[in-house]
Amino acid sequence: MRPSSLPSAHHQRLLGAAVLWLLGGSALLLTTLVPLHTELLGWTPAFWLLGAPLVVLLALEPALPRLLLASVQPRRRAAHELIWH
Repeated sequence: MRPSSLPSAHHQRLLGAAVLWLLGGSALLLTTLVPLHTELLGWTPAFWLLGAPLVVLLALEPALPRLLLASVQPRRRAAHELIWH
């Protein structure tokens, strides 16, 4: 458990680096500068450009998938609000 509620500067730098790594890797794969799969390396480029930064993000912020899912899902209105509005 963390003693403070605010993340440290080191934690934020690691989180920022992982996000940049993921965005850069996604850009490289989407522009096909780096192929997703090669005969020589197999799926290694996809892992190091997408899988590894996702693992780092999940290790740094385990609650991130739940928070992202909650922000994407539409809020359901209560039944009485639907009737009266």
